[in-house]
Amino acid sequence: MTQQELAERSKVSVATLRELQYATATRKRSARTLAAISQALGWPDDYLRAVLTGAMPPTGGGDTGRADRSSLVLARLDQLHAEVRRLADAVERIAVDVGHDDKDTSSGRASERRRSAG
Repeated sequence: MTQQELAERSKVSVATLRELQYATATRKRSARTLAAISQALGWPDDYLRAVLTGAMPPTGGGDTGRADRSSLVLARLDQLHAEVRRLADAVERIAVDVGHDDKDTSSGRASERRRSAG
């Protein structure tokens, strides 16, 4: 969902959404604003207020289908992140091995050339 779509659904300005997203303003947000955004995202009304205060966000309420899909997407993103990390580590190991092999191979070729020439 874009900021514009969220602004339309929540009736909160894009500027306010941007301030919240990037924490560029220190002013206090009303419970009504946070509830409107929470509802537009399919979360319980007091979800963002709980996040803001460091409390455990409530479960249930809102569009639970959308919340369930969001949870599934986040879980899949975590899986993909772990897989990318595993692949990056494997590529790094291969690069190190190839680097050592190149040195061994090139020194081996140099030795062979010296023996052939001598």
